[in-house]
Amino acid sequence: MASSHVPYIPLLMVIGLGIIMGLAVLVLNSILGPKRPNARKSAPFECGNEPAGGVRQRFDVKFYLVALFFIIFDIEVVFLFPWAVQFREQLINGNGLLFFGEMLAFLGLLTLGLVYVWKRGALDWE
Repeated sequence: MASSHVPYIPLLMVIGLGIIMGLAVLVLNSILGPKRPNARKSAPFECGNEPAGGVRQRFDVKFYLVALFFIIFDIEVVFLFPWAVQFREQLINGNGLLFFGEMLAFLGLLTLGLVYVWKRGALDWE
């Protein structure tokens, strides 16, 4: 009788190969990489421009709000893909209308949230 661990051997081999490759890149970089530090190379880099402001500079709260809204609605789109895959199977099983209604409720709730933050002015940059 075959062991129950046999199907996991390829997975463990891929994980091990990934760890070995990652460590090999780090070691080879430290051995073969150039080592000529200077003040210009050690300075902070901001897209080719001189750094503006200090390290402890405060950002407006709206920056973080827009980032959070982006993540929330981006995750909404990510949830639509597996739902679309399962929707066909649910149609075949006869649960398509219920499945579609649940997604409409989900999208409606998120749309109400978007309308709310839009009306509150959270997306305005003024």
